[in-house]
Amino acid sequence: MSSNPSLQEFRQQVRSFVRSKLPGDIREAVRSGQPVPRERSIAWNRLLAEESLLVPHWPSQWGGGGWTVQQQMVFDEEMCTNDAPEQNSVTFDMIGPVLVRYGNDAQRGRFLPAIASGEQWWCQGYSEPNAGSDLASLSTRAERRGDHYVVNGSKIWTSYAQYADWMFCLVRTDASAKAQQGISFMLIDMKTPGITVRPILGIHGWVVFNEVFFDNVSVPFENLVGEENQGWTIAKSLLEFERLKLARIGENKRRMARAREAGMTHCEAGVRVANSSWFRQRFSELEVRLMALEANAGRFIARAQAGHPIGADVSMLKMRGSQLIQLWEELTVDALGSAALSHDAVDTAEGLSEIAATASSRRFLSRGYTIAGGSSEIQHNILAKQVLGL
Repeated sequence: MSSNPSLQEFRQQVRSFVRSKLPGDIREAVRSGQPVPRERSIAWNRLLAEESLLVPHWPSQWGGGGWTVQQQMVFDEEMCTNDAPEQNSVTFDMIGPVLVRYGNDAQRGRFLPAIASGEQWWCQGYSEPNAGSDLASLSTRAERRGDHYVVNGSKIWTSYAQYADWMFCLVRTDASAKAQQGISFMLIDMKTPGITVRPILGIHGWVVFNEVFFDNVSVPFENLVGEENQGWTIAKSLLEFERLKLARIGENKRRMARAREAGMTHCEAGVRVANSSWFRQRFSELEVRLMALEANAGRFIARAQAGHPIGADVSMLKMRGSQLIQLWEELTVDALGSAALSHDAVDTAEGLSEIAATASSRRFLSRGYTIAGGSSEIQHNILAKQVLGL
């Protein structure tokens, strides 16, 4: 990327890069809605890392590019709309910035270069069977024994734990303290004896989530981030690193293009679906909602650019953005009609598109967008309490 380009020049540079460098097999998998295998995601990460484009939002001393908030948002949008795979935000937007802020010198020196190289994959050990939205009730415990902790318990809904090299994990280190005050934040090597990963096959037919069990897992004391029993503060700060991305503007535009293609390539009673009044009405409505979402996100970007606090009302971005993704996927399924009944095993030679092959899977997968990262109910509560003072 050239130095100090205008925002439009920057957008063109990003667009040119992704269109020329993104491998064709990855592009086609993303365009048609297929999951990208871990090894191909890692290969794309390496290409980004070689151009210093993998963690541009990090400090320059750790491989970052010193980009503005606007540049970060433009970059994410161009990656999405040009069919690059969505990055593992747990690795690059969560644990990386957390270690920059809260890690000690040894932890930063050990982990940040490995993450910035694109080779290391992380997962997030937060939710438990009885601790989801009420995360402070978690019960996975870590007992201090000399120079290490012994961890016992389980996590659930752990995204892509089957691929992960490391997990950042919330554990209870003081059972007698108040809920939030007895929690610590630690880093766990997923190859440690005593860890069992059990994949959860979703209704969409893919393995995204997992259960993770800890049976007397030994974790060195040096893997504790921050102070013991102060992990809740770190856990809350994670959202600060991704708040502006929660609107998923680029992901919504990607799905808008897919819905348009479904409407243009399929017919209903001999009429192209895109020409049907019901499709035009729904498509236009969602397009207007996306325009409004993007304009609203622009207000928060302007706040961040000016160095002002973003504010709790940013929760509306996550709530609206995730709901809109679901509506785009539903429109795509409805446009495809019976072709969308195929479940990830369609014979495209029979005339059905690859988009149809994954339409139902994507629609089911999108149901989780209004749960993961803070459910819509939680976002409503935040807006009610912190913005409206109810």
